[in-house]
Amino acid sequence: MRGLLRRFVAAFAVLALTPAAASAQSFLEAQFDPAVPTLSETVGHEPGARITSPEEALTYLRALAEAAPDRMRMVEYARSWEGRSLNYVILTAPQNMARLDDIQADLANLSAGRAGNGNALPVTWLTYGVHGDEISSTDAALMTAYHLLAAQGDVRAEQILRDTIVVLDPMQNPDGRARFVNHFRSAVGIVPSADRQAAEHDQEWPSGRVNHYLFDLNRDWFTLSQPETRGKVAAIRQWSPVVVVDVHEMGGDETYFFSPAAQPLNPNITASQRRAYEVIGRNNAAWFDRIGEPYFTREVYDLFYPGYGDTWNTHHGAIGSTYEQGSARGLVFERRDGTVLTYGDGVRNHFIASLSTAEAVANNADMFLSDYAAYRAANANGAAGNGTYVIDLSTRRWNAEALGRRLAAQGIEVVRRGGAATVCGKSYPQGYIAVPQAQPAARLVRSLLDRDTPLPRDFVREQEQRRSNDLRHELYDVTAWSVGLMSGADVNLCSGSAGGETLSGDTPIPSVAEGSGNFAVAVPWTDSGQARLITLALRGGLEARVTDEAFTKSGRDFPRGTAIFTASANGDDGMARLSAIAREVGAHTVALDSSWVEAGPNLGSEAFARLTLPKVAIAWDEGISQLSAGAVRYVLEQRIGLPVTPIRTDRFARADLSDYDVVIVPNGSPAGAMGQGGVAALGDFVKRGGVLVAIEGSLNAFTSGADPLLAVKREAALGLKPEEDGENGDEDSEPALVEASELTSADDYRAAIQDQQAVPDTLPGALLNTVADTDHFLSAGYDGGAVVDAQGSQIFTPLDRADGINVMRFAAADDLIASGYVWEENRRQLAFKPYLMAQPSGDGMMIGFAHDPTVRAYLDGLDLLLANAVLVAPSRVR
Repeated sequence: MRGLLRRFVAAFAVLALTPAAASAQSFLEAQFDPAVPTLSETVGHEPGARITSPEEALTYLRALAEAAPDRMRMVEYARSWEGRSLNYVILTAPQNMARLDDIQADLANLSAGRAGNGNALPVTWLTYGVHGDEISSTDAALMTAYHLLAAQGDVRAEQILRDTIVVLDPMQNPDGRARFVNHFRSAVGIVPSADRQAAEHDQEWPSGRVNHYLFDLNRDWFTLSQPETRGKVAAIRQWSPVVVVDVHEMGGDETYFFSPAAQPLNPNITASQRRAYEVIGRNNAAWFDRIGEPYFTREVYDLFYPGYGDTWNTHHGAIGSTYEQGSARGLVFERRDGTVLTYGDGVRNHFIASLSTAEAVANNADMFLSDYAAYRAANANGAAGNGTYVIDLSTRRWNAEALGRRLAAQGIEVVRRGGAATVCGKSYPQGYIAVPQAQPAARLVRSLLDRDTPLPRDFVREQEQRRSNDLRHELYDVTAWSVGLMSGADVNLCSGSAGGETLSGDTPIPSVAEGSGNFAVAVPWTDSGQARLITLALRGGLEARVTDEAFTKSGRDFPRGTAIFTASANGDDGMARLSAIAREVGAHTVALDSSWVEAGPNLGSEAFARLTLPKVAIAWDEGISQLSAGAVRYVLEQRIGLPVTPIRTDRFARADLSDYDVVIVPNGSPAGAMGQGGVAALGDFVKRGGVLVAIEGSLNAFTSGADPLLAVKREAALGLKPEEDGENGDEDSEPALVEASELTSADDYRAAIQDQQAVPDTLPGALLNTVADTDHFLSAGYDGGAVVDAQGSQIFTPLDRADGINVMRFAAADDLIASGYVWEENRRQLAFKPYLMAQPSGDGMMIGFAHDPTVRAYLDGLDLLLANAVLVAPSRVR
């Protein structure tokens, strides 16, 4: 048979495939086994001639596995939210496949830091399509599988299968890919268009990048919020790969990126790992030079944030990389330089990079395997520390329990002890969860549980210099992600050890039932599990009352926000259902023998309000960030348990909102999509008694006009004096003169050319401390403040007390930063500015979050803030 690249060239002659494709033929000097089916024979199109759908991809993989069971095995590892199958395929030589269990068992030895028995082979794990509209990667995975199975006489393919195991995860986001393929096939005409303005390149909202819940799955690796991520992480930990490559696409005007990565590098990455990136990078470079394909390295894509597929796997000892191909985002795309990029180009480049990476591992199999084993063993022996992180179960108990299970699900050793205990001289009255530093995954442990992961000093100096020259900083993502802070947990690092029972990712969270009596059950407002219990109980028809003042009963203090379910209102069956839900959730309940309290309000006080299940709508579609919309909906539906109805932004002007209690407008710029009528309709909704919750950028739609729903203004950068709106006279008058100035230095000149309308410099993302107004019900659960995520350039003036309440404000400048890096002028300007605001309007209330409390769903410590705004507020403004 002809070489595979000849098939590419034939299929893409009509699409003006670049000359590099033809010269790449030398990479594939092989004949192909006719017993192995081709893509064309199986699903009806040649490689790169059509964007293969998720269903077609699985059909082809099953055909390959059926044709070559001695060399390929297909394993389902998860199901997406929409029910699509996620699979990986194992490719290796027949003699290796016959002893696969022995190989896997010995890899487990190395992963545990133990000596191997000689059965292990290095595993190269290649993952594709985590963003569903980065389309060429999946077809490249199919071609990689075909080539390794069908090539005859290709000594490189033979060596790869003989000396290594290759695992392909061809489609990490099938829901997103299906969305893109459906969009493209419905938009393309009889000839695909290269015009970037064409509908086939212009995706509807939401795009194929995200999954069903509109998550960026490449930011979910340690959060584990999505089933695609949970299944993938479990699969990878079963195989202990030495190399993991996440294959992506970028803007169509770009070329190709592969490692080594850009700065900054996470300080937990070792010197030996940095050297290994050079080995793979040089091999990729040689092949890209051979086919005449330009590429770049050490730019843009860094290795700092451990929530990416590359950095997370690197923290486990693998060589984790991101590969990026300029995307045709369709079949053909005209670049700004006049050249044409085809889908076939992208498939070919990813295919070559995949085989080149596998070849680099095969050529250095002993080095990669021994480096991985040494990394894991050194960590287990304390190379990254010998202390213990201890998580207190008396603070945000449910969140602390959930955090321990998320860590365990990532292959981290975690133990739990219930009941009073003492570790390193500190008392833990409700028990603890402990994570030892001396374990194979020690560097991931440190990166996630340390309060701060510092940026390299030379990188910081360079960024500050760039900013002083009015250049953009080069931080790609957030600078803080301490999971303890984000969960609101109390995490302490001590020098000793702590015993307990080993925790797994699927260990149920135990419920806590205290107190005695059959008058009522109190649900203290302390963590996410409590919010979920109350929500599910309300959905089940139970009745509750909630307090906005703390009270003391039988010597026990109950915080603001505590909900009371009385037996008289719910009956014996209802109270039994409440107990069952509490056990299912793992929540904390306290039985009460009467309504008498020693301090604080009684049940009949106006401090208590009847809590009812709100009906919630969320703004959806154009003008709304799909990531924010998805995260808000996910947290409410999947963590708190509250159903949400999406309403498209352009419908609000004519929508009947009378049945809704709450409307949420996630981060974005919705005013244009909603129109004046839509914004006005939401104003009327509030005045009639509704609760409107706007988040981050969407606040700007409700802060202007003569009677704004939220009487705040967005600030310019510190030290600037933005001009007032309006003209300086009529159009026939002479231009207004300004006060003369003398510029005597470069500093004077820089000040003179400064944009007086500039907003604060973009904050990449840091964790900041806030202070609560404890007199307002929206701050219930946060008497000591909260750690929040802040990013972007948006800073608001505080609300005047005549207008509303700054429920949560940022701390003073010296106390502001909990974790991460913040530009000095941002630190000073953010101090004392509002994070959570509330303003009554008519019979309702406008609630504003200056920054998104649900971003990436990893700030579960803020769940009660969102629940206060969505679950509790309607009962308070009724």
